[in-house]
Amino acid sequence: MSVTDNRRGLWRRSSHSVNGNCVEVRFDPVQALVRDSKKPGGPILAFPIAEWKVFTSTLNKTRSSG
Repeated sequence: MSVTDNRRGLWRRSSHSVNGNCVEVRFDPVQALVRDSKKPGGPILAFPIAEWKVFTSTLNKTRSSG
């Protein structure tokens, strides 16, 4: 995981967001960029696409086995 300063592009927010308290994510060809929706000018975390897919897959499995 690394921090990057790239703020261009479309950021997506979860439909489960309450009062804007969530993270936003944006994808480029090689990474998923994640930032705090309350501080869009703050730091951005960058995850390789393969790691992001494992992360979200694990969340979905955990949620469905609930």
